[in-house]
Amino acid sequence: MKKNLLLSAALLAAALPASAAKKEAPARIYEVRSVLVAPYSGVITPAAAEFFSGAIDKANADGGADLVVLALDTPGGLDSSMREIIKRMLGSKKPVAVYISPQGARAASAGVFISMASPLVAMAPGTNIGAAHPVVIGGLPTGIGGREKEGGKPDPMEAKMLNDASAYMKSITQKTGRNVDWAVKAVVKSDSIPAEEAVKKGVADFIAADINDFLVKADGFRAGEFGRLKTLNPAVEYLRQTRRQRFLATITDPNIAMILMSLGAAGLFIELYNPGLILPGVVGAISMVLAFYSFQTMSANFAGIALILLGFVFFIAEIKVVSYGLLTLGGAVSILLGGLMLFDQPSLGGLSVSMSMLLSTIIGLVAVVAGVAWLAVRAQLRRVVTGIESLKDKRGLAKTALAPKGKVLVEGELWDAESVSGEIPAGSDVDVTSVDGFRIRVRAVK
Repeated sequence: MKKNLLLSAALLAAALPASAAKKEAPARIYEVRSVLVAPYSGVITPAAAEFFSGAIDKANADGGADLVVLALDTPGGLDSSMREIIKRMLGSKKPVAVYISPQGARAASAGVFISMASPLVAMAPGTNIGAAHPVVIGGLPTGIGGREKEGGKPDPMEAKMLNDASAYMKSITQKTGRNVDWAVKAVVKSDSIPAEEAVKKGVADFIAADINDFLVKADGFRAGEFGRLKTLNPAVEYLRQTRRQRFLATITDPNIAMILMSLGAAGLFIELYNPGLILPGVVGAISMVLAFYSFQTMSANFAGIALILLGFVFFIAEIKVVSYGLLTLGGAVSILLGGLMLFDQPSLGGLSVSMSMLLSTIIGLVAVVAGVAWLAVRAQLRRVVTGIESLKDKRGLAKTALAPKGKVLVEGELWDAESVSGEIPAGSDVDVTSVDGFRIRVRAVK
């Protein structure tokens, strides 16, 4: 019995060091010789997804960088674009870090999801992260689950959207080893925290003043399955957006899209009023197409677009129909309602048309329509200066005696004339009083 106890104790003593040695085995070292930094500031749209995906693909290509750093500053963006970025990050063969920078930047809404999908997250001083509650673009959600129906019950569609976002956040944070409880809280309760608190709660790994400080502090950090990073003195390359990507990122801003549509409408108004100018029509058509592209990429509501187009039709009709301003008023109201409901599809925030931009656009369009309508009325009331109708009140010379009919020279041409002031001898000055077909009536100058 004693021998068995001694044997068991010996085996246990031999096993413990081996087990401890296994637990304390150091992670493999992942040496970073080159770093690709992809800075992006703005809304997460298809242009942003293309840029980040291109950076990750470049690093994964033969001879690519050993580490990708997404330098992020975003208020949020589209769910579809965010998920595309995260899929590329999680499927990357090279570690993809997120650096919320520069100082004063933020990673809100979709930016939180992207950050939580990274095995290494750093933040610049004065930055913040959070508020990942899914919202309705252009609307104001009430309650944790979004907008509520009558009776205080949450909207079923937004409840589904919230549950989906929470589950997605939980899955990516569990994979990357981030603070799951806070991440879910950021989705459910829109929690947002500064950089210092993010580090304390395990949301971020450290605070770095710049990319050089980032690389110094990243040395020795474990980047998930890649092992511990060795980031001393790597070669740093910056990837900038192409001109095409910058252009697409600019026009997919909802306010820019609204300006483009308004510019397009104004150009078409001017071309319709005065056909043949060409330039206003060309600029208007191009602007309108670009606006529709922007609305399509941002999943704009078709009812909102239809109301905006209806408002433009009212404006065009105002030029042709005398409505005493009713059509202009109807057009302004239609565009206002269309702009308010333009973006009401579920998203992760950051996309909306500001009320000030919407009102200024409507005021500008009303001014253009009013100006064009005033020019049209002025043209109709303007005195005729060409053709036979322009002879009225002109002075001429009687080439033959008018008793009462004869020939009169007016504006270098001979006209059949009839006197309305009795017989007029040849060689007398006359004034044209009216035009009747191809005959003019004249009276003698006293």
